Amino acid sequence: MPKIVDHDARRLELVEVTWRVIAHRGFDGVTLRDVAAEAGFANGALKPYFPTRASLVRATFTHVFGRTNARVESSIRGLSGLGALHAFALEVLPLDEDRLDEARVVIPFWQAAIHDPEFSALNDEAMLQWRSWIREWLAEAASQGALRQEVRTDAAAESLLTFLLGAQVAAVLDAGFNDPAQLRAQLDQYLELLKAGRPDTWI
Repeated sequence: MPKIVDHDARRLELVEVTWRVIAHRGFDGVTLRDVAAEAGFANGALKPYFPTRASLVRATFTHVFGRTNARVESSIRGLSGLGALHAFALEVLPLDEDRLDEARVVIPFWQAAIHDPEFSALNDEAMLQWRSWIREWLAEAASQGALRQEVRTDAAAESLLTFLLGAQVAAVLDAGFNDPAQLRAQLDQYLELLKAGRPDTWI
């Protein structure tokens, strides 16, 4: 009797292998042959699932982004406003080896997206999701009286997103000043400046 293959599970397995390979070997050197070998499959076994390297990379970025979002959705349950924003940011920041590996995947993806319209559109979609969440939580914080009146929520949302994306690069390339404790302190400092009750000298 022929073996029944769970194609969705096989596809997920290949993506899981790919993001680990990219994290530890870099983006440019990864080929379908590399991934097949790492997964223990015969050369060419990836073709039915990912006919091109680009299709595998797209699926890998989507998977890594989905991993982060799944953690976020679990962490923010029951939270709102600045509490939800803080929990979200802690899941995005590369605070452990697993999330550092995620950063090592998204950094080369961003580089590729500069010149690849499909990759760029995929990144735009991902960032749109995060912008929507951040702005929603800032609006909640404002309605709860938790934000300083001078805070412009759109600008605050963009500055937080810029920090979170930049932290991916800084944690990988400049870990001496951006280890987990330092990244947490930077996040706390940023959120402290948004809170109601801060003196005018903090503007």
